[in-house]
Amino acid sequence: MFRYSNLGLAICLVTLVGCQTASEHARDVELAKENQSQKLTVGTVQREIYTGMTATEVIKVMGSPNIVTKTEVGENWVYDRFSTDTVYSRSEGGVSFLALGGALVGSGLAGGAVSPSYSQGSGATSTTQRTLTVIIEFSNGTVERFDYHASRF
Repeated sequence: MFRYSNLGLAICLVTLVGCQTASEHARDVELAKENQSQKLTVGTVQREIYTGMTATEVIKVMGSPNIVTKTEVGENWVYDRFSTDTVYSRSEGGVSFLALGGALVGSGLAGGAVSPSYSQGSGATSTTQRTLTVIIEFSNGTVERFDYHASRF
């Protein structure tokens, strides 16, 4: 036979399953930010761009530049990228109880309702802005030199 104390315990367990604390949400947000992949990063520039590359090879790695200017001996390509990353994590939990009852009293209906409820939520949000500017100087059709600057705030 199912007793009221067992029912209360079952309701508490169902309520607590799946709920996270604010610190757990903050941890999830940081993990999600670390797992995001971006095509153009400082690491990409450092690993894959080198002097002597052709313009076609640079485009395969970095895509099209934002600005191209002619120089006396070639071209300068400027890649100017920025991003805003917003990551959030949220959970809510709660218990509701509704009891309805009624009885026939004389020629009318007498009834009532009891509806206690409990609700709780937690979450975390993080917004980060990043910029990356890469300048590549071409001479005679190949990369002569390159430079970059990255910021995160």
